[in-house]
Amino acid sequence: MLIEKNETYTVVLPEENSFAEFYTVFLSRTNEISETHLFLNLLNTFPISVNELEKFAKFSKQQKENEKSFVLITNAVEIDDFEDETLSVVPTLIEAEDVLEMDEIERDLMSL
Repeated sequence: MLIEKNETYTVVLPEENSFAEFYTVFLSRTNEISETHLFLNLLNTFPISVNELEKFAKFSKQQKENEKSFVLITNAVEIDDFEDETLSVVPTLIEAEDVLEMDEIERDLMSL
């Protein structure tokens, strides 16, 4: 798992060969990445399903409670296939940045 941090957010890039391997590593390293806005870039990686992506729902909820964004970047699934609306799933990094910006606006409005 490769972690790239910048001023605004952190991007996680899987280096593992399967979702199961990656998810195990991800869970073991959540403490070091959960304090920032997080983008999980799953483009050009292993095959992935909606059921596998929904495993991130609990982490996504925790991030939201901590006023941090969590966005999954993948074009391997359709957003309409998700039952859990707490997950933000987009097909590009630019759209992930847009989601982060919208989340920040929402947090600002909620604090008024």
